[in-house]
Amino acid sequence: MSGDQPKDDRGNARKLAEGLTYLSGFGNEHSSEAVPGALPLGRNSPQRAPLGLYAEQLSGTAFTEPRAHNRRSWLYRVRPSAAHPSFTRTDNGAIRTAPFTETVPDPNRLRWNPLPEPAPGTDWLAGLWTLGGNGDATQRTGMAVHLYHANASMDRVFSDADGELLVVPEQGGLLLRTELGLLRAEPGHVALIPRGVRFRVELLDESARGYVCENYGAAFQLPDLGPIGANGLANARDFLAPVAAYEDVEGPVEVVNKFCGNLWTATYDHSPLDVVAWHGNHVPYVYDLRRFNVIGTISYDHPDPSIFTVLTSPSDTPGLAGVDFVVFAPRWLVGEDTFRPPYFHRNVMSEYMGLIEGAYDAKAEGFVPGGGSLHNMMSAHGPDRETFEKASAAELKPQKIDDGLAFMFETRWPVTATGQAASADHLQRRYDDVWQGLERHFRP
Repeated sequence: MSGDQPKDDRGNARKLAEGLTYLSGFGNEHSSEAVPGALPLGRNSPQRAPLGLYAEQLSGTAFTEPRAHNRRSWLYRVRPSAAHPSFTRTDNGAIRTAPFTETVPDPNRLRWNPLPEPAPGTDWLAGLWTLGGNGDATQRTGMAVHLYHANASMDRVFSDADGELLVVPEQGGLLLRTELGLLRAEPGHVALIPRGVRFRVELLDESARGYVCENYGAAFQLPDLGPIGANGLANARDFLAPVAAYEDVEGPVEVVNKFCGNLWTATYDHSPLDVVAWHGNHVPYVYDLRRFNVIGTISYDHPDPSIFTVLTSPSDTPGLAGVDFVVFAPRWLVGEDTFRPPYFHRNVMSEYMGLIEGAYDAKAEGFVPGGGSLHNMMSAHGPDRETFEKASAAELKPQKIDDGLAFMFETRWPVTATGQAASADHLQRRYDDVWQGLERHFRP
């Protein structure tokens, strides 16, 4: 595609988004060309790339990582990425990056209401607000939790050198124009933007709100299934990658780069979203969370929430993730003589939970779509009093949970809240009260 710089035209964006086609399969070696003959045959970097394009490799992992873990894509573009002026520092807004040192890690259970309404003209990047995180972006360890609230489409381009971005819309659809093509992400979907891939976010509705996990560590992958076997959880074929689409735009375009925690800006004389063809596996995806194949009990008790893992970023310790992305999708509860909501527990992992729609079966009130809770490692949590009493007395007939969609970013390290999150007006000051009134029932 070609044309002028994008305008905030949601009707056209919606029509374009609804007509998108995709490539299927997580981790596949995909290939796509927007113009026939743009992909070279038999080699990656011919002496002269087809159609006068430039060949460029985008590496998401070190060259010598094992083949199963290696991420890279070859891009065939109108201009090479190297053709740009110097970047200069720009304001970070409400974006913060690890290491998080504004506050000390807090053992208390914390919960927030949704972000307040943004000022008019707030695009997705300006609407990013960092809640907290862990690790060190310069060492490529750890993660950050961000929220966003926007009411305008971006007319600039963004890339994140610090990590990949898992975008979880809660209100309003998004059209993601990436270097490798276009993705549509609605509430109930997630979009995964790999480290370093440039993109622009256009709104499909009047406003958009949601969550973002910035993963500094190893790239997200599908979890091993172990005794589950060959099938279950998230199916690779349900992850959709874009087909090649390009902008051939002459004129000033602002490009913002997040690098080691700071935002840097440069004004290009062309759009960097000018990739005419590509092949590889370092690609963005969109995934419909309702396609998650839930595994659960058909006898008694229920498995640990790790059984709901969609994607995992592995660490150097098998089974201990830098960050897991977990979804509580629609499912049947049939356990006999079983307390069916999530049980009381203390966890060595730290949990940030958000709600996309409806209600969460462990909290009767206060946990609302767009809000979130943080339970750091070993902090005691579980169902509130009302949920406990109701579940303890419920008739244990088969029950379909289909009135809510919740998720969790679970990480091996404590999550330190940012200063703005620790003092936010939308922080719930009396969250501990939900566990008050849990009475003594012990009768020796």
